Amino acid sequence: MTARWKNRVADRPRMVPGAVTGLLLAFTVGGVLLTRAVAATEPLALWPGLVLSVLACAALLRRHSHPLLVLLVTTVGVMTEGFLGYLLTPLLMGPMLVAQYTVSLRPDRKTTWYSAVAAAAGIALTGFIVTDSHEWIIGLVNPAAWVLMVASFGSYVRVRREYAVARADHAAQERDEEARRRVIQERMRIARELHDVVAHHLALANAQAGTAAHLARSHPDQAIAMIEKLPEVTASALRELKATVGLLRQETDSQELAPAPGLDQLPQLVETCASAGLDVSVSTEGQPQALTPGLDLTAYRIVQEALTNVTKHAATPSARVRLDYTAHYLTLTITNEAGSPPSAAAAFRGFGLLGMRERALSAGGTFHACPRPGGGFEVACALPLPSSEKSTS
Repeated sequence: MTARWKNRVADRPRMVPGAVTGLLLAFTVGGVLLTRAVAATEPLALWPGLVLSVLACAALLRRHSHPLLVLLVTTVGVMTEGFLGYLLTPLLMGPMLVAQYTVSLRPDRKTTWYSAVAAAAGIALTGFIVTDSHEWIIGLVNPAAWVLMVASFGSYVRVRREYAVARADHAAQERDEEARRRVIQERMRIARELHDVVAHHLALANAQAGTAAHLARSHPDQAIAMIEKLPEVTASALRELKATVGLLRQETDSQELAPAPGLDQLPQLVETCASAGLDVSVSTEGQPQALTPGLDLTAYRIVQEALTNVTKHAATPSARVRLDYTAHYLTLTITNEAGSPPSAAAAFRGFGLLGMRERALSAGGTFHACPRPGGGFEVACALPLPSSEKSTS
């Protein structure tokens, strides 16, 4: 159908039902004329069949609002035509079959089959009365079979429509659940980023402020130097917070965001920790490999959070970071050489270790954190390198 005809149909909503009814009337009148033409005896009166056909087709205009009543009217009309001597052909039964199909589309299955059986029984009774015994197959079985066949087809169409609606609802529900899951994952990711940034920089700033207060009386020059470095820590915190919170901005915001940190910023991280009085040594084993942005950020955040835990919980202000590159994995080991058991146990409280574990597992790696036998604490994780993922695939 062209766009021109679609516009015409949309402008005239009664055009299609009227056209269908007119076409059906033509078929029904054809059935009346066919009976008159093949009548073995004297020709039947034409006007009763025409009147009953017009009435039955006119009743079909109300089949959607009153389907059972229309089925009753058309069935009575067909039975009347049968008693008048007309052949019960599918052409003559057209209005009744359309009404039965409309009833079969209703969701009430009992109504569908009760009405179909009743209509088929009425047609069969008419054929039994007016048809000779040797013509029962044509005058009795065939019309009743047409009614039951149309009812079955209507039930099939109804089931297909219900199935399509159920599939559409299920697909919409799955899309909603997937959208909710993505929102929850995004919220967790942003919350993890905020936790890592805020916890790290505030822990360093707190350590610097405490050390400066301790040195204020005995070594004021060192305290002043440490206080002068505080703006660098807070400025770095503000930059990372701005980049993280910027993820929540609208797409229309054209403000450029800072790139996500990675292992190439470990020297700056070590300097920041040193300004807070934490002595950090970094060693690299193996041949460094290029990391994907997500893996690079994961490795950096794990090291950052581990050093934050050392700043907050360790008894001695020293830590050792080891990066071990192998053919398939990058192993990160952050160790605090000495510490007391209470400080080590305190590291298990909060969300630091939980966030590190989630980051490592989300990257397909492993995570391990526990107190060292000789004192201190150790965090170790193995992250799969991109080259290993390509080789396994």
